[in-house]
Amino acid sequence: MKRKEILVKLRGKRIGEIVTYFGFLARFVCIPILLLSIVIWVSIRRGAHLPNLFQTWPAKWVILGHIVVAFTYTTPWDNYLVATNVWWYDPELVSGIVLWYVPLEEYTFFILQTILTGLWVVWLMMMLRPQIEQTSFQPNPSVRWGLTAGTAIIWLISTVVFFSGWEPATYLTLILSWALIPVLIQFAFGGDILWHYRRLALLGLAVPALYLSAADALAILAGTWTISPDQTLGWLIGGILPFEEFLFFLVTNVLVSFGVTLVMARASHERAEKFMPQALVIEGA
Repeated sequence: MKRKEILVKLRGKRIGEIVTYFGFLARFVCIPILLLSIVIWVSIRRGAHLPNLFQTWPAKWVILGHIVVAFTYTTPWDNYLVATNVWWYDPELVSGIVLWYVPLEEYTFFILQTILTGLWVVWLMMMLRPQIEQTSFQPNPSVRWGLTAGTAIIWLISTVVFFSGWEPATYLTLILSWALIPVLIQFAFGGDILWHYRRLALLGLAVPALYLSAADALAILAGTWTISPDQTLGWLIGGILPFEEFLFFLVTNVLVSFGVTLVMARASHERAEKFMPQALVIEGA
């Protein structure tokens, strides 16, 4: 059976009420955010706290900063995807408020995903506090530049393939060429810091990526949105989820997990001060 025929059949299998975009957000993103918030609040009441090495800036402001960056950086890219029919949504399953090419719900998702992953990483910091405080960070330039160089090679290959015009690789290369630019910056600044806290960073990205990928598969099955069969490689995870969608959730959670880890790590602040003009360094900071 051809892939397009499979997708048509899958889209015909509605899964109850989980069809509208706001319904998807309420069930699969807002509820986990509420539960995580409660878990963190209860943990703090019971004496849990962030490791000393991550008590730099308040977590709520770090997450807010990532929301601003995610919203600003993702908006033009995602609008381009919809404008070029890489993915599209069912007009009957959204509010009807469209800003540029993208419905209001999609912008809301930028914000909610960042909050969800940010809260998850903060909770992990508290849960992994004993392990985090057992080891001290030692700078490792070879790890930092090795990760940067490897990422740069992948970005270059992806960008060349995109401009080659090979249609099945369109979504894949748009994801990689877009997402790897901030990852390059993260690795160039603190690849060795991320490697030192690799358990935190990897758990911080893996769990939300897997969870949101599974939720995304349900949304595709419900017909809430559709991924172009012509602009993807045709690799379906579980017969439903395009590989590119899993990659999207992987790299976006990489950006948030790595970002929150770096911004809150004391090692990052100490490194940043070395690059700042002496006049801007606040005494005692």
